[in-house]
Amino acid sequence: MTQNNEAINIFDPTGMLKSMRDSNVEAWSKMMVQLVNTAPYAEATGAMLDAWLSSSTPFKKALETTMAQVLANFNMPVRSEITRLAERLTNIEMRLDDLDARLDQVLRAARKVAGPTPEPSKEECPQ
Repeated sequence: MTQNNEAINIFDPTGMLKSMRDSNVEAWSKMMVQLVNTAPYAEATGAMLDAWLSSSTPFKKALETTMAQVLANFNMPVRSEITRLAERLTNIEMRLDDLDARLDQVLRAARKVAGPTPEPSKEECPQ
């Protein structure tokens, strides 16, 4: 932060408060940067996060079970059902693409065997 080099106006009561606030924020900022950049702080934070994650797992499972029951009561799908459906649709799409590619190969082979096809005359084409 940059310091304001302007002279303090005695008729501006908020100016002095602003400068005090700025110097306070700068001092706290420096102190917190020094505190956070230490190994004991990192270890303490890691221990707290580990404890929180291990203690929150049962609550998460209970919440998922409750949510699944609520969604079942409302006849709505749960995440696993939507994922299964998406996988099945992807599988169907891939099979359709394979069938389309095979059909193209069969058509090309049939055209080679049949030879060139004559173009239809204008009288044969319905308008």
